[in-house]
Amino acid sequence: MLLRHAKSDWESLVSTDFERPLAKRGKSDAPKVGAWLYREGLVPDHVVSSPAERARQTAAKVCKRLDFKKKRIIWDEDLYEAGLPALLGVLSRCPEQAVTVLIIGHNPGLEELLMYLVGEDLEHPDDGKLLPTATVARLEMPDDWSRLGPGSAQLVSITRPRSL
Repeated sequence: MLLRHAKSDWESLVSTDFERPLAKRGKSDAPKVGAWLYREGLVPDHVVSSPAERARQTAAKVCKRLDFKKKRIIWDEDLYEAGLPALLGVLSRCPEQAVTVLIIGHNPGLEELLMYLVGEDLEHPDDGKLLPTATVARLEMPDDWSRLGPGSAQLVSITRPRSL
């Protein structure tokens, strides 16, 4: 599963983009997404998140609703400002025994990864946004993540928080 961090606070008086926290809407969307994942039986075995503040807060709020201990989250700097090669690297490092993996990161990288993995058949929504904030893309992946090629995954669903 690919999860874009929840809505961030652009009005926040932080000195860097990395430090930008969640906005009020993000603070309510993240636990809503976690509760939905739990109800759907989509509790991950492995969670990897960007260490940027808005992603950290998203991961903590989602994982709390999933009963996934915060200390088990892998904070991977490669997810911040990541392009396709870095994101493929993150996926290749996921443990083979993990059945359900949750990656929490940022656009445009996550959308680029989604388009690469699913291929040309991906339908774009009317608003043009594949992964708006706090949106989860669920994929069926091949067994070997060390050599993921274009179109190697199957899109199961894209769920936006406003539909929950």
